[in-house]
Amino acid sequence: MTRLIGVYGAGGCGRVVLPFLRDDLRDSAPNVELVFIEDHPVNAEINGHRVMRFAEFHKEDAERKSFTVAIADSRTRQRLSETCKAAGMDWLTHVSQRALQLDGVTLGEGAIVSPFATLGSNAKVGKGFLGDIYSCVNHDCILGDWVTLAPYANVNGNVHIGDHAYIGSGALLRQGSADHPLRIGDGAIVGMGAVVTKDVPAGATVVGNPARVLKRD
Repeated sequence: MTRLIGVYGAGGCGRVVLPFLRDDLRDSAPNVELVFIEDHPVNAEINGHRVMRFAEFHKEDAERKSFTVAIADSRTRQRLSETCKAAGMDWLTHVSQRALQLDGVTLGEGAIVSPFATLGSNAKVGKGFLGDIYSCVNHDCILGDWVTLAPYANVNGNVHIGDHAYIGSGALLRQGSADHPLRIGDGAIVGMGAVVTKDVPAGATVVGNPARVLKRD
């Protein structure tokens, strides 16, 4: 075998990422096998692809071994990515052929951009990014490391998003400006369908329209 690519995580996210990687690489890398990596596998095979524990993947014979982590929780994604890198595996960075990437985009190592997602002109995206289907990062946005965009999350232009932030499905972040970007703090969570019109503090969870900080009893 020439190349083995492991998609760490066989849940819903992994079962989105693996098929588009397979389709995109079919012509450019015909001798590649894609497998799922699971710490506690239930099945030996999912949708025609082998499911392997990390130790099995590590020992498998291949001229080149690459990985991506398709898990929405960014802290878990970071931990597993660092484990794979420490084992000497290549960290895959990939933008789907069915995504839209405009001019001057900068992508950090390990970024995965799903089909029908958009990266607008001059956006800067940090390492470990996960952009799910139909998500949008528009022009001049700056995203930190380990940011997660769920399906249909819409980040308008001139928005700055901190490390480990999570933008939920269907959330809408209003456009900022070059001198006053909208800011989403480190570790913030923007809830599903939220409409964000002002800055979100680090570690806060915001929900609703307009988005407000979720208060806990």
